Amino acid sequence: MRVFIIGPMGAGKTTIGRQLAAALHQEFVDSDHAIETRTGVDIPTIFDIEGEEGFRKREVAVIDELTQRDGIVLATGGGAVLREENRRHLSGRGLVIYLYATVDRLMERTHRDKNRPLLQTEDPRSRLSELMEVRDPLYRQVADIIYDTGADSVGQAARDLVRLVQDRDHHSR
Repeated sequence: MRVFIIGPMGAGKTTIGRQLAAALHQEFVDSDHAIETRTGVDIPTIFDIEGEEGFRKREVAVIDELTQRDGIVLATGGGAVLREENRRHLSGRGLVIYLYATVDRLMERTHRDKNRPLLQTEDPRSRLSELMEVRDPLYRQVADIIYDTGADSVGQAARDLVRLVQDRDHHSR
């Protein structure tokens, strides 16, 4: 089984992904953490040194590799869907879950987080809105399941997703 979680920063990809992986008895991997482990520096540092383009190149290589692993729940970075090859690898190699949340909810969850280089701006709300405008159609394009993380607790979201994933897995046999 391969489950890939996509969505904007603050949607809960890592938090929900960990619980989903545990419930499904799968390995959990966060692509951003994998990049940090391989480079030895955090994402903001990569952005500072290599820019977004340099980061995206690293992300493509990591996603290509990780989407070929069996028994994985993979949480991707929010911008992973910007690259066509990532969309192709995600949609072609596993079950893709899009964790959706409104811009207001994303602001609540990210406004204090300094580890998000794209939000280090005068107006993070506008930036989030712009990102969602570009990315939401791409998330929807590759998603097999769209799940709104707005009101549910992490535990409830994970339980719902376990059921949805198992239903999909059962019907695909």
